[in-house]
Amino acid sequence: MKVLVINAGSSSLKYQLIETDNESVLAKGVCERIGIEGSLLTHNGKKTVKIEKPMPTHKEAINLVLDALIDKEHGVISDMSEIAAVGHRVLHAGEAFNGSTLITPETLKKIEENTDLGPLHMPPNIMGIKACQEVMKNAPMVAVFDTTFHSTMPDYAYMYGIDYDDYKQYKVRKYGFHGSSHAYVSGRASSIMGTDKIKTVVCHLGNGASISAVVNGKCVDTSMGLTPLEGLVMGTRCGDIDAAVIEYLMEKKGLDVHQMTNYLNKKCGVLGVSGVSSDFRDLEAAVNDGNARAKLALDMFCYRVKKYIGSYSAAMGGLDCLVFTGGIGEHTVAVREKVCENMEYLGIVLDKKLNQDPPRDTEVQISAKKSKVKVFIIPTNEELYIARETLKHKDD
Repeated sequence: MKVLVINAGSSSLKYQLIETDNESVLAKGVCERIGIEGSLLTHNGKKTVKIEKPMPTHKEAINLVLDALIDKEHGVISDMSEIAAVGHRVLHAGEAFNGSTLITPETLKKIEENTDLGPLHMPPNIMGIKACQEVMKNAPMVAVFDTTFHSTMPDYAYMYGIDYDDYKQYKVRKYGFHGSSHAYVSGRASSIMGTDKIKTVVCHLGNGASISAVVNGKCVDTSMGLTPLEGLVMGTRCGDIDAAVIEYLMEKKGLDVHQMTNYLNKKCGVLGVSGVSSDFRDLEAAVNDGNARAKLALDMFCYRVKKYIGSYSAAMGGLDCLVFTGGIGEHTVAVREKVCENMEYLGIVLDKKLNQDPPRDTEVQISAKKSKVKVFIIPTNEELYIARETLKHKDD
């Protein structure tokens, strides 16, 4: 069964066509600059091609993707009917869903009602769904949400200390994100450990970064909140911050609420602290050149990760498994070493040699033999998780 996985952004559309029988990627690509001059499709099928063609809306982008998939030279299928279903990455489920769902007129209406919870991401997610529905009228569509893996959090973990009526009326609470990654990686950790009965901390570390606490396969807490702004210091996001700082800086800098939100999301984090970059490769290079602010940014990032691991271990009553994933988690040696430093009290002992040069894009254990907690690098695969979730609804 072939499943097309769609991740629609405001001006982009990423896709993968996955053969679920053997979970292989038949083709993948991205449409860029949708609605903007210079639209481009980069398609990797039998061969890689770049197609420059106007894409006024996501509908034209989807049409181009489908044309590329069935093209005789670089396509991978002979007919569109070979696509059995489409899995859509959707940011926010709110409290309407606690798992993936078949998209019907009724469920789409509920998805649209959650737009206020993700005003930047939800409109393009919905546009992607509607564009596919218009072009692929017979293929079932499934929504796979970034938030639903975290829907198993207990109320005392997801509630904020605000007026309860405001929570009920405006849905203000912690939801968490990167759910497809946390679900996939924690599931792989259970498989490697040979049991679901484990307490795991998953560190999804990339430009956007989040941590989850998973007990017996169920999420009990996560670092991101109502939005992806809460939690770790990230590439350009500030992470946890005293709410009073917002009003203070707005007055000092003369910013309105939208400008302030943009500042916190795009001009802070390790970029703002270092003044160098949000890319950890640039940060490491700057640290090696003696840049004190770059070192501070790197130290802050690792310190925050370490704090979350400790707090989640306390919340779970122990720790069996620690996993690093995401671009930084998988590829930045110094971050993994610094995070695990002085964590022997918790049972975490890193094998520095294994950590120094692990094989890329491979699941690998990097903890020492004497470590009571197993430490792994597990490459994430959100698209495969979305395809698997889509497959669950084939008979709905």
